Amino acid sequence: MLSKNQIKYINSLQQKKFRQEYQAFVVEGAKSVVELLLSDFELESLFVTEDFYKENKPTLDKQPLAAEIVTQAELEKAGTFATNNAALAVAKTKPNLELLVQEGEFALILDEIRDPGNLGTIIRIADWYGIKKIICSESTVDLYNPKVISSTMGSFTRVKLYYTNLAEYLGKRTEKIYGTFLDSENVHTVDFATSGYIIIGNEANGISEQVEKLVTDKITIPRFGGAESLNAGIATAVICDNLRRKN
Repeated sequence: MLSKNQIKYINSLQQKKFRQEYQAFVVEGAKSVVELLLSDFELESLFVTEDFYKENKPTLDKQPLAAEIVTQAELEKAGTFATNNAALAVAKTKPNLELLVQEGEFALILDEIRDPGNLGTIIRIADWYGIKKIICSESTVDLYNPKVISSTMGSFTRVKLYYTNLAEYLGKRTEKIYGTFLDSENVHTVDFATSGYIIIGNEANGISEQVEKLVTDKITIPRFGGAESLNAGIATAVICDNLRRKN
């Protein structure tokens, strides 16, 4: 049974200041919790329904932390999901360590991506296309936001993120830096290098002026209709797909 104090603590982790204070975050739902259990994240607590325990007993029995069986109503009271008949876990956040691309590798750069759903989708897309590193501006939404974690569908366990001042970070790089803009080189015909960085700009304002100065190659997704812009997640998918076609 989840105590009032446990529920209060889990609820508090919906806020960034408490996630930072306790260095912990919440993972909800069957898919995401199973992915978490198979990763190298450190578990703090684990609450599961009886059905989830029976379905995942071999995996759960390998965990150093024993799962506590609770009801669906308790999970829903503690978490953010309207319906959760599976599991909820509290895990420790990881340190914010610098990430650099290696030869033959690309990383995404996110410049002020504010929407949690967009960040989660971008992480999932990166995972799909084998991109393991994402460098984020300090104003990009927190990876451990519950909506971000949920929308990654477990991909947060395989893609690493690093938050930093992008202008300072990119100013030290020697690899190609691709940025998405209107009326630039067609992404369908771009001859991508073998390694580098791809910048995705803010949903409303695009890439900031300070970061734009460091872009070595400006690219665009050609428009054939009347839409003013593309969702940041969709734009990321189009660019990653073209990158993998060339490499």
